[in-house]
Amino acid sequence: MDLTGKRILVTGGTGLIGKELVELLIAKNPAFIRVASLDDMSRAHPDVQFYHADLRQLDTCERVARNIDVVFHLMGIKGSPKVSKERPADFFVPLIQCNTNMMDAAYREGVKWYLYTSSVGVYAPKPVMTEDDVWATFPSPNDKYPGWAKRMGELQAEVYKIQYGWDRVSIVRPANVYGRYDNFDPANAMVVPSLIRRIVDGENPLVVWGDGSPIRDFIHARDVALGMIHMVECEATEPVNLGSGKGITIKDLVEILVDISDEKPDITWDSTKPNGDAIRLFDMARALKYGWEPKISFREGLKEVYDFYKNPDNRIIAANRYNIFAEK
Repeated sequence: MDLTGKRILVTGGTGLIGKELVELLIAKNPAFIRVASLDDMSRAHPDVQFYHADLRQLDTCERVARNIDVVFHLMGIKGSPKVSKERPADFFVPLIQCNTNMMDAAYREGVKWYLYTSSVGVYAPKPVMTEDDVWATFPSPNDKYPGWAKRMGELQAEVYKIQYGWDRVSIVRPANVYGRYDNFDPANAMVVPSLIRRIVDGENPLVVWGDGSPIRDFIHARDVALGMIHMVECEATEPVNLGSGKGITIKDLVEILVDISDEKPDITWDSTKPNGDAIRLFDMARALKYGWEPKISFREGLKEVYDFYKNPDNRIIAANRYNIFAEK
C-alpha cells in the first residue's frame, strides 16, 4: 500500500496518537487528509480537512468515509483504570458504537484499507503478551469493559472477512502509550501524564501509589503512529503488538522523571494503595517480522513530554476531554 496520492481519513486525529499520525502522514504526500473528531481544538493545519463528527451515528460515519481510500481508526476514550471501573458505561457504550459504525461505513463506502486500533487492554495479565493468546483468555479485571469493547472491534474485522471476503483490515495493539498530546487532566490522566503534571505543579513529596514493582511496556505515541503507517504499507492483516518489548518498573519511571525534572521532588511510596497487574510486557516477534521496531528511547521520550508540558503555552487542559460522551 503506497499512501502517496491516497485520500486518508483519521478518526480521533486530534488525540494523543492522532496528532502525531497526521503530522507523519502529511509527509507521505496524500491527496488529502480528513480528520474526524469531537475535539475541535486543532483545526489550524492547512493540509487537513476537519470534520466535527459524532461517530456513534452510522450516517455520520458514512459521510466522513465517503470517497476515502484509507481509514486510520484511532478514536478512543482514554482514562485511568479507576475511571473505567467507576464509570464503565462511558467507555464501553461509545466504543462499541463508534467502532462498529465506523468499520461498517468503511466497508459500505468501498474503502481500500482500514486500520483498527485495539489496545493492551484486550490481554489477560501474564508476563509476556503474544497476539494469538488473546482469545484463550479474558481481559484483566482492571480493563474489563474497555478491553471487551476493543475485542469486539477485532471480531468485527474477522466476521467481515468471513462473510464478505473483506480482508483489508490491519489491527494494531499499542502498549502503554505516552506522548506530548496526552490527557493531563488530573481526574482522568494515566500514570505518565499524571506524574509529569504533579511534578511540574510542585508536589513535594511526590506520593505514588503502590510499591513501584509493577512492570509496564511503554511506547511513545510517535512510534505508535509510525508503526500504524508501517502496518498499512505492509498490508498486515493479523493483529500486531506495537510496544517496546522492554519492561519498565513504575519505580524506574518515577525515578527517571524526577531525575530529568527541574523540580527534583522527594518520592514517597504509599504501599497501602493497589499496584495493579504485576506485569504487562509485549512479545514483539510479529512486529519484527514485518520489519518494525520503535525508535524513541524511554528516557528521551519522557524528557520530550516533560519539556513540552513544562512550557505554559502547551498546557491546554480540557476537562473531560477523553470522557466526551459522559453527559449524553
